[in-house]
Amino acid sequence: QVQVEESGGGLVQAGGSLRLSCVASGRIFSIKNMGWHRQAPGKQRELVAVISSGDTTNYAASVKGRFTISRDNAKNTVYLQMDSLKPEDAAAYYCNVDITDNRGYTFRYWGQGTQVTVSS
Repeated sequence: QVQVEESGGGLVQAGGSLRLSCVASGRIFSIKNMGWHRQAPGKQRELVAVISSGDTTNYAASVKGRFTISRDNAKNTVYLQMDSLKPEDAAAYYCNVDITDNRGYTFRYWGQGTQVTVSS
């Protein structure tokens, strides 16, 4: 079994910063991509940022230049540094971890989400 847990959400003023963390634990053979998605009320879940096992990163246009994704493979952890936050960044943020098992099959695991609130 694999568990994925996010932390670091909270309330911040516009222009402020938050750092989200997500750790995967349990039966892990190999981690490929790790990423962050977000979902605001009444909107679809959208990709925010993703980082590959080779540290290649991709960002949504709306957060490029303000958010930074990174990972610590020794800790099975992915981070999302969010700077210059805007009210429109407020959402529930979900971490995804793509894990390959010893047979070569890849499965996506999701965390429960952490809430980010940005006051104007």
